[in-house]
Amino acid sequence: MSSPVPGRTIATRLGLGWRLHGDGRTVTAGEVVRPRERLTWPRTVTIGAQHVVAMFGATFLVPLITGFPPSTTLFFSGVGTILFLAVTAGRVPSYLGSSFAFIAPISASTNQYGPGGALGGVLMAGAALFLIGLVVQFAGTAWLQKLMPPLVTGTIVALIGFNLAPSAKDNFMAAPVTGFVTLASIVLISVLLRGLPGRLSILLGVLIGYLTAVVRGEVDFSAVGAAWQEQGLFGLPPFQTPEFHLPLMGLFVPVILVLVAENIGHVKSVALMTGDDLDPYIGRAIMSDGLATVIAGSGGGSGTTTYAENIGVMAATRVYSTAAYWVAAAVAILLSVFPVFGAAVATVPAGVLGGAATVLYGMIGMLGVRIWVQNRVDFSNPVNLTTAAVAMIIGVADYTWEASGLQFAGIALGTAATLVVYHLMAAVARARGTVSSDPLAPDTTRQPSPLG
Repeated sequence: MSSPVPGRTIATRLGLGWRLHGDGRTVTAGEVVRPRERLTWPRTVTIGAQHVVAMFGATFLVPLITGFPPSTTLFFSGVGTILFLAVTAGRVPSYLGSSFAFIAPISASTNQYGPGGALGGVLMAGAALFLIGLVVQFAGTAWLQKLMPPLVTGTIVALIGFNLAPSAKDNFMAAPVTGFVTLASIVLISVLLRGLPGRLSILLGVLIGYLTAVVRGEVDFSAVGAAWQEQGLFGLPPFQTPEFHLPLMGLFVPVILVLVAENIGHVKSVALMTGDDLDPYIGRAIMSDGLATVIAGSGGGSGTTTYAENIGVMAATRVYSTAAYWVAAAVAILLSVFPVFGAAVATVPAGVLGGAATVLYGMIGMLGVRIWVQNRVDFSNPVNLTTAAVAMIIGVADYTWEASGLQFAGIALGTAATLVVYHLMAAVARARGTVSSDPLAPDTTRQPSPLG
């Protein structure tokens, strides 16, 4: 009996070595290309390029808004994606792009401690996320579901999105005409175009807004010429080391609750569409996202998360092959070493960012509302209603509190309020019998609104 080939064993553990799906050219009706399968390499490369386009707009908006180098963020998103695919053994197709949940804490910490301090916060959040993934891998997700039921998860996601509203307004008002053109383009493209172009409404809207800004003389191209003169055609993106400030933990650690919810939701969605049981890989997914965020924070990139935009590409193509994501990661890293490309992206003006952020931040907030709706959270129950009410006002109004040298802002305080108020009220209500219904029980007495 021959011994296994070491190379093949390592390849299997990393999720490499895909088998060809059918003839490699077509996907028959009712079938999907599973994560460990692939089409022919030319088709796989084409689909991988689509994944790059799908993640591009959102991934670049985060560094543009926070002031981080776009090429550095792109580089670490590619590296993080490779890490994610390897840790999950090629069973969970995903691209790790920039997480919008980090925008508020990065912006706040940069104002106080500079970019290095913000990177330290990103790194700390990644380490905390990795530890949660480690616990999930060995203990399962039941404890997380008890800690963060849909009411809690939806509230935290909603308050993060709406907390960013002032930032969107400031950028929009810097160039209202350009901002309006960008916003209107995104809105119209999302309903005028079908298929992948419709799902790329934000990217296309940003391009239209950018052209508008060029015509209006709002774009400064001097940085592009400087990048070409100083670095030429190829060059590594700029890296920066983090600085650690304990007070920033209150800003960044609450973000991990959103990342946990996004990772679990992503794995569950892929499992539903492929028919695979991916629950054993939830812990790995969270751990690898945490590691990717740690690596990004160590060198100058933003925190990462699994991307819903790429789920849309998979649903449209019915190709869930992780081979396509290896291609996407490689393309992202390749683009990041063109200094002129990164400099050109960095020229996107404030008005364009404001128009796009108006949609994106609102979408984040409404995703929280969607979690409530999908799980039929009963807001006639005072436990649910009061929890969401208190947390949303604290988060949206950006309450602040400083204690023992630690500063907590709206997202951190809103997250803490969500957890404390919910679990405290639920425990007291159960002990006293003052609430007749279980806050976790979905509301089945009402039919969905005909308007939505």
